[in-house]
Amino acid sequence: MQETLELTRTSRKIVSQMLAGYTLEQLNKIPEGYNNNLIWNIAHIVVVQQMLVYKLSGMPMMISDEMVEKYKKGTKPEHIVTQAEVDEIQTLLMETINQTETDLQNKNFTNYQEYPTSAGIVLKSASEAMAFNDFHEGLHIGIIMSIRKFI
Repeated sequence: MQETLELTRTSRKIVSQMLAGYTLEQLNKIPEGYNNNLIWNIAHIVVVQQMLVYKLSGMPMMISDEMVEKYKKGTKPEHIVTQAEVDEIQTLLMETINQTETDLQNKNFTNYQEYPTSAGIVLKSASEAMAFNDFHEGLHIGIIMSIRKFI
């Protein structure tokens, strides 16, 4: 599990650096041919990790219900993200992973509800969810890198 967490941390550091390198206008811009923007993709990875690991384990998430509704699977940007929201997302990128590591070490994830992903993988534990999460974040980093070319 330590390798999975280190991969997640590396992914999040890359995303955090990307987030810090753009203006609010750039983060909010939806390029032609895309249905979302940089900030949506970044917030989405935070939300999905929390839902896959915490919600499916029946544990409280570190994010608000409002954030879930804005960035969960199937949503798209419907508002201009403020600097305060960007700052919160920036903080959550690492805080959520640090807390997940603590909760995994303390064996707090005991009641995992099986979840079939849209990629056809059935997740049966929080550990499997974290491994799948790395795959999911990689997909969105690819999208982020593509969007960057058009802003």
